[in-house]
Amino acid sequence: MSENQRMPLSKKPRVFYGYWIVVAAFSCVFISSGSGYSSFSLFVKPLQADLGWGRGEIMTAFTILMLVQGGLGLFIGRVVDRYGVKRVIGIGALVTGLGFVLVSLSNSLWHFYLSYIVTGAGMAAIGPVPASAAVSNWFKRKRGLAIGIMSAGLGIGGLVLAPLTGGYFIPNFGWRAACLALALLSWVILIPLALWVIKTKPADMGLYPDGIEAPESVNMTTALPSATEGLTLRMALSTSTLWIIAAVFLQSCFSHAGVMQSQVPYLQDIGFPVTIAATSMGVAGLGSAIGKPVFGWLCDRIPPKYACAIGLVLQMVSIIIFIRIGPTSPTAMILLYAIVMGIGAGSWLPTASMLTSTNFGLANYGAIYGVVNLFIYIGVATGPLMAGHMYDAMNTYHWAFIIFLALYAISIPAILVSRRPRPL
Repeated sequence: MSENQRMPLSKKPRVFYGYWIVVAAFSCVFISSGSGYSSFSLFVKPLQADLGWGRGEIMTAFTILMLVQGGLGLFIGRVVDRYGVKRVIGIGALVTGLGFVLVSLSNSLWHFYLSYIVTGAGMAAIGPVPASAAVSNWFKRKRGLAIGIMSAGLGIGGLVLAPLTGGYFIPNFGWRAACLALALLSWVILIPLALWVIKTKPADMGLYPDGIEAPESVNMTTALPSATEGLTLRMALSTSTLWIIAAVFLQSCFSHAGVMQSQVPYLQDIGFPVTIAATSMGVAGLGSAIGKPVFGWLCDRIPPKYACAIGLVLQMVSIIIFIRIGPTSPTAMILLYAIVMGIGAGSWLPTASMLTSTNFGLANYGAIYGVVNLFIYIGVATGPLMAGHMYDAMNTYHWAFIIFLALYAISIPAILVSRRPRPL
């Protein structure tokens, strides 16, 4: 008889395996965010100098990247629900790396755009939809905190990979080699995790969410949240709750991304050096990394819609601070804006995920969260575009910031009046 056969099936692992799932999911969003959203702008000037493209032409690839990630999130969610997370993340890591290899070979705009379509497709399969689906299946009582820790990878990815890419790889080896380094990072870290670590559900290992045991005295319908319970995508689409959640995140991410992608040129326009402007981005990233586990923890203690509203209020307050910054304002005021914005923005993934799972269940979480994710990425892709066009037309960001404030003022009461669909 082998050692594995002699081991009691009910023996509880020393470390609950769900925490390894959190580590793997953290790594997925770390790479998808750090090599995509957070690092893209670092390639603009090198590409402009090397290939002579305009900044608008280059930034079109960023919009493509965001829209592909958001659009494919719908498809990825359905695939996750049907085939599980393991295969999706493994293939996504492979495709993400291939996309960066194609970017490194670009010499024409059509090739550049096509390369970012491929990259975006890969990132959709390693991003928040599959990552949050995996973590949600492994936790119930501590789901919010687990999602928060996982989603901190978004902010930390920017803190680590953006300086590494812009401060080391591009200056020393060039933008093409930097793309190859990002491809290798995806392959070397995520493919092994997909092959040997990631499991879609605790039942795949004979375990239960949160690491609980299954004594006979416990009613398993209450001890174990079934992954087969919940609304179908069709049912969810027929509820006003899903559309309220989607609209709230469309508006808030439109406003957040619009401000964040405008803050560096805005601060430079009013006389602050680029070092201070860049520092404000880093501080916002740090605030986001702190805010995500905090808001995840909060979602375990209060209804997620209230946690979401708190995050939106913080973002709105930060824009009010930002608008009041002038040429003579102290640097501390800029840092205050950045930390408040970062912490508030840290709410989006934990609260979006928890609003989805608590309102609609886990049976079709991937597909339903894919709908929310689509609206999130549409907002991220279009907010900066609107701000840029308004600046070109008016030579000021002021009215764009006012529109962002108005959208937050609509989003906060909207999420508060949302109600859980019945029956679930």
